[in-house]
Amino acid sequence: MYQRIIRPWLFSLSCEQSHRMAILLLRIAGFVPGGRWLLKKCCAVEDPSLSREVFGVKFRNPIGMAAGFDRNGEVYGELSAMGFGFVEIGSVTPRPQSGNPTPRIFSLQRDRAVIHRAGHPNRGLESTLRHLRHGHKEVVVGCNIACNASTPPSEAPADYLRCFRNLYQYADYFTVDLSGDDVQNEQIIRSESYIRSVLEPLFDFRRGQNQYRPILVKISPDLTDEEIDRVTEILIATPLDGVVATNGTTSREGLTASPSSLKRIGAGRLSGRPLTARSIEIVRRIHERSGGNYPIIGSGGMMTADDVEAILAAGADLVQLHTGYLYEGPRLLKEICHRLIPKPEEAAPEVDGETPVEDVVADVATPTEQHNE
Repeated sequence: MYQRIIRPWLFSLSCEQSHRMAILLLRIAGFVPGGRWLLKKCCAVEDPSLSREVFGVKFRNPIGMAAGFDRNGEVYGELSAMGFGFVEIGSVTPRPQSGNPTPRIFSLQRDRAVIHRAGHPNRGLESTLRHLRHGHKEVVVGCNIACNASTPPSEAPADYLRCFRNLYQYADYFTVDLSGDDVQNEQIIRSESYIRSVLEPLFDFRRGQNQYRPILVKISPDLTDEEIDRVTEILIATPLDGVVATNGTTSREGLTASPSSLKRIGAGRLSGRPLTARSIEIVRRIHERSGGNYPIIGSGGMMTADDVEAILAAGADLVQLHTGYLYEGPRLLKEICHRLIPKPEEAAPEVDGETPVEDVVADVATPTEQHNE
């Protein structure tokens, strides 16, 4: 139904309109008695073999919804009912912000991609708190935190700390977004001194709490290999708990869209199919450089079950969907979960309904073994 009816209807709208409509429909499903049960019955795949424990948090399956969809923490319960093992809300900023001027999100259907420069639109910290205070015992909720666009880099650590401190008791883990939609001050936010200035106050606050909340950083696929290695070194040298790799790219390589249409769209981060290979490459590099000792959430360009299997094989512990889910709908999540469920081994052939042939052979000692006995 999603492919035949819902997706064509949503894609007939602007990207902003289709996003608002998707949130509205999910909220309605949550309010209607039995709505979440119906979502779970139609969409979710449940199997104990899918469960994972990563950075001390138990996930019912390793596939989550990436930040950017549920910006204000409005529909994480409905997304969980649809089968996601976790939901990362946000990005949340201390003060409400409308983001960049519209239009700011563009779909490239032939390339199975999206270009976005939304600028972290959200209703701010207080609005998110109102939604999270309802509780979410059965849903793992991560919170992606960012600084307001109007905040200068020198004051950004205070923005991150305010979000972290106020949301601490309500989220299961935090992602520090160091790779936003905008590219201003790109060199500043890539520097080790900036990254440490943001993270250290969070570590200091966490040390004084009774509960432990994992802290991850989200990185850009546009980092050079040397910069990725620097992030890995920070991961090893600090109490950081993991990495989300990756956000969208500013590159336009691999697109079939015409240069003129891309020029009309303008700046923004590209996500979807063109990002797949780079995301897997970065996950593999971090996994190898860290000796496989630090959790990685693979994100960016996860469009098929094959993509998810590839990034898990590269070293990811968990995976996030977003653009792939927009294009493929609930069937993508179901297909991935079914693919990850271990297949039962084929029963060995039996001899006259008794012991399997290979077991009989294994129980017969060779002449050499008989002689040694």
